Amino acid sequence: MRLTRGWAVVLLLPLLLPATSRAQESDVPVGVDLDETLILEPDVDASLGPAEDDPVEPESFAPASTRRSWKYLWRMEATTLTLLPRHGAGEDEGFLHVEPTLVADGGPKLGLNLGAPVRLRLWGGGRSAGLVRKEDWDTPSDWGQWVRFFRLGNESSRVALWGGALDRYSLLSGHLVRHYSNRSNPDYHPAGVVVTGTAGPLYTEAFASDVLGARLMGAEVALDVEHVLFGRPRRPGRYALSVSTVHDWGRAGGVSKPVTLAHVDGTAVLVARRDKVSGFEAQVFAGWGGRPREGGAWGVVAGSGVDALSPTLDLRARLEVRRQHGGFRQGYFGPDYELARFHAAGTSGLPLADVSFPEGYSAYGELLLGWDEVGLGEVVQRHLLLTLGVEAFTWGRVDGDGRLGVQLLHRGLEVSLHAVAVGAGQPGTRYLAAGEVRWRVLGGGLYALGRGGTLLYPTAEGALRPGGFVSVGMGVDNAR
Repeated sequence: MRLTRGWAVVLLLPLLLPATSRAQESDVPVGVDLDETLILEPDVDASLGPAEDDPVEPESFAPASTRRSWKYLWRMEATTLTLLPRHGAGEDEGFLHVEPTLVADGGPKLGLNLGAPVRLRLWGGGRSAGLVRKEDWDTPSDWGQWVRFFRLGNESSRVALWGGALDRYSLLSGHLVRHYSNRSNPDYHPAGVVVTGTAGPLYTEAFASDVLGARLMGAEVALDVEHVLFGRPRRPGRYALSVSTVHDWGRAGGVSKPVTLAHVDGTAVLVARRDKVSGFEAQVFAGWGGRPREGGAWGVVAGSGVDALSPTLDLRARLEVRRQHGGFRQGYFGPDYELARFHAAGTSGLPLADVSFPEGYSAYGELLLGWDEVGLGEVVQRHLLLTLGVEAFTWGRVDGDGRLGVQLLHRGLEVSLHAVAVGAGQPGTRYLAAGEVRWRVLGGGLYALGRGGTLLYPTAEGALRPGGFVSVGMGVDNAR
């Protein structure tokens, strides 16, 4: 469970860490405003687990001042943003997009990132349209976008708390919540929270996708079997049983039908090797899940995974075989969920909770690859970052989502791409794509940026209105 926890903590809008010799990576979620959205991973030591001679007692919170002094980053971006309708669905709208950011970094266990985009209307929207785009601030949940990220503790802490925008979040085993983003609806901007805790042989992770509204909530509890049977092991989590449950109240970000899922998993680590600078782990796992109070809705899964870490390479891969029955499927709360809860991919025109998902088998593969020529640091400092998840069903459907980020020219040029395809190979396939280019000039403090992509807006009738966006402008910060 040490390395497998890394799959569960691919989440949130991470802290934009100040640096003297690197640019910040921009990893862009589809269907949102392309804020600086990255992937938060556990610390290297936490993900690999203790070496043979290391103590295994989790750390408690320690004041940031005991580790290093506070560091600060400020940033201001100004771009012209055009929101484009598709298929004749109205007129385009233009905005001056102003985005202030303030980051306070107190070390690996304490940090805060505040900031939000403000869109000032330049044209379009009709006579009744105000100066500020109202859809960005018309619900209590939208005010959560001011908190991009906060952190108290980390993976090595006995208790830890993360909050902000959830991006590609997976709940521990990932069999209920996988690669979920709570801001893929472009008019819904909540702040989520994730809490983790360790108590003896138990490890718990709980989350809420919206701290200001009744939406997606869930938890997974993992039991270290070896710890229970033989006392605290030198390498915790080699044999684990876990139970997870997730419930969507459907009362924020638009009303939708409540949904509850549950899953049971078992994991065994077959190979675990580690030295001071690298590590390797291979696991096998199996599980069963269902929808409580809905008879006949169940699914089973079995698979294996490998995690490898070196000073310059971070590689994680997983392969699963799945069986779906009666409308249940693994990864139900996935990258498309904030749109599918109103209108699932396909031709039914129904919300995901009402769609009759075909029974059958599927194969799921997942890859996370991080590489840096100099050496792995924070995820914001990677020459290459690739994440990919693909599921192929026996009845002809393929779902996939992926992200690619590269840094070139001494990290002065950053390019990121993100795409989601749901229901490929079937009528009514849903595609979303976005990209960003960031080029630092004049020593790195000033940069030009361009963004563009496709959008889907949920309507009051439950349909999805297609659109797109294009944005170009400049930014300035003290990251270099």
